[in-house]
Amino acid sequence: MSQHVIELVPSTVSLQNLARIHAGEVRVTMAASARNKLLASQQAVRNILDAGEVVYGINTGFGKLAQTVIPADRLADLQRNLVVSHSVGTGTNLLPGIVRLILATKAVSLARGHSGVRPEIVDALLALLNANVLPCIPCKGSVGASGDLAPLAHMACVLIGEGEATLADGHKVSGAEAMRSIGLEPFVLGPKEGLALLNGTQVSTALALAGLFGAENVLCAGLMAGALSLEAIQGSIKPYDERIHIARGQPGQIAVAAAVRTLLDGSEIIPSHADCGRVQDPYSIRCVPQVMGACLDNLNHAARVLVTEANAASDNPLVFSDTGEVISGGNFHAEPVAFAADIIALAVSEMGAISERRMALLLDSGLSGLPPFLVRDGGVNSGFMIAQVTAAALASENKSLAHPASVDSLPTSANQEDHVSMATFAARRLGDMVNNTAVVVGIEAMAACQGIELKRKLKSSPSIEAEFAAIRQRVAFLHQDRFLATDVEAMRLWAHGAQGRAWPASLTAILPSQAQVVAVA
Repeated sequence: MSQHVIELVPSTVSLQNLARIHAGEVRVTMAASARNKLLASQQAVRNILDAGEVVYGINTGFGKLAQTVIPADRLADLQRNLVVSHSVGTGTNLLPGIVRLILATKAVSLARGHSGVRPEIVDALLALLNANVLPCIPCKGSVGASGDLAPLAHMACVLIGEGEATLADGHKVSGAEAMRSIGLEPFVLGPKEGLALLNGTQVSTALALAGLFGAENVLCAGLMAGALSLEAIQGSIKPYDERIHIARGQPGQIAVAAAVRTLLDGSEIIPSHADCGRVQDPYSIRCVPQVMGACLDNLNHAARVLVTEANAASDNPLVFSDTGEVISGGNFHAEPVAFAADIIALAVSEMGAISERRMALLLDSGLSGLPPFLVRDGGVNSGFMIAQVTAAALASENKSLAHPASVDSLPTSANQEDHVSMATFAARRLGDMVNNTAVVVGIEAMAACQGIELKRKLKSSPSIEAEFAAIRQRVAFLHQDRFLATDVEAMRLWAHGAQGRAWPASLTAILPSQAQVVAVA
């Protein structure tokens, strides 16, 4: 099957295409128009050297050593030493989808034409991506300022024949072997090329984008689980009335209410209890639009920040070839990414928190009208009692993980880098948080299906019945206690949208990655 081809046009790469790159569904090319910009910035660097000028990042040391002038015959050593000395990452290697995003966004950043690198460097990054030859990049070791130095150094090591990479078949090889596998010899880096590869926010941004895409899945799963729970307890659809949400005006709230109404359209269960006398459902059912809508608004804001950063020139110094100037600044400081990641963390935590409360509601026979712990022959059987404990444990863990990372800073480089963003951790912890919430939401959906079946007399809407059937393919009705960990894992994958899972169009239509979010010019 042929791969979808994406042409990367620097400054205009969309969130939807970044999601495709993360998923690994595509082959990537660089727009031909980028080549002239790359050549012009490279020539500007050469002109500086030919004129005998001293410019930071081109013929000086780095950071606190910026006052040290490097002679011309040692510039290649300078760039190589920079890369290998900064390769000090630790921890497990980043996942393939994140590395694909790093390669793509680094190529886009360099191709903006402000970095002074030759076009062949960009070509090599995309060749690695397209061959699925992925540098081994440890997940820890960056404070998210002066760029993601350590992790990007591990990426750059492969280009110079150092470090390690994983081939498409999963075998780990040396950087030199990785380069030969794509038909290239390792680079001898020219002036500024090593610095341009190491400076930048691509690792933080890739991690945050992966967190955003995961958050989109658990948002869809959370809305579906909430609708299933509403049907299981025979809750009211009235709080989802469009007029209520228009009266407030919050866009995410309006969108979520509409999506849930569409999910439940055609239900036989809802009209069957229209005159049941229940006045108001608990907030976890009634306020889904208000809570999940606020989460959606935050995801949309984070998406705009991250797609802009994915298109940004974020190394230092920047080359402006129209005037021949090379200007030092601070675009490598990842504060925008840190804030965006913290915002995503808050949303993911709240999605799990409200889901866990609905799960608790389902088990409380006094509120739900269902058998205690959703099982017949209670006492002998514990039913979903401890599944809710697992959900509570993970929801609580997410509360701790949601503490903002962006408010922290620890000076580095002899106080030259005296304020840092901590964006890399801010973004990296999103993977754990999304996974926790996927478990919580998956447990709720499984329990809600149990509740629906315990009361089963009428059918729900076509959308809900289709989801009910999809869940039943993964987990069976709980007639009596059994080993539930396998079911919990199956539902975690369901919430992640794994195994080719496609959410209903009414849910995916509200997601940032489907809204053609583009960079702010």
